Amino acid sequence: MPEHQLQPEKWVDNYADYLFNYAVGRVSDSELAKDLVQETFIAGLNSAKNFKGDAAERTWLIAILKRKVIDQYRKQNSKKGKAEVRISYTNDEAEGDWLEENVADPFIMGGDDKLENKELGLAIEGCIDKLPRKQADVFKMKTIQGMSTEDICNVLEINPSNLWVIIHRARTALMGCLNESWF
Repeated sequence: MPEHQLQPEKWVDNYADYLFNYAVGRVSDSELAKDLVQETFIAGLNSAKNFKGDAAERTWLIAILKRKVIDQYRKQNSKKGKAEVRISYTNDEAEGDWLEENVADPFIMGGDDKLENKELGLAIEGCIDKLPRKQADVFKMKTIQGMSTEDICNVLEINPSNLWVIIHRARTALMGCLNESWF
């Protein structure tokens, strides 16, 4: 594949979670973060002809998302009066890799306590059982069975955007359940 060629059909599968985590970390609102990611994908499609291949596809999408976040703050601040918006820019691709590799996964325990890990596993299973059936099925297929987005979409006859929303809702519900029953 030439360096300058984009693959928008793979964006949701490859970048949605990363972009969402980036956005929610900056706006602290999951619904707004989802909207910003969708706007990023739309803007990426609309400006694909301007992609020169100087940066990786993910880096290019993050740059678009950063502008969307800044625009959101400007919009909010224009309603409140003048305020300065500060977001650190970096051209260092390694920053994104470091964040992606080092953000704590709520389903991984650092301790060696087998009993605690077993209890957590049971708590997770119990929380999955409380999810609506479709959310539970999608979560198990994607996270536990490791199925591809394309395969899950074909099996359930849904589109990738819908799948991403279902997975996000399942993860949010699981964390809420685990916060109540485990943490």
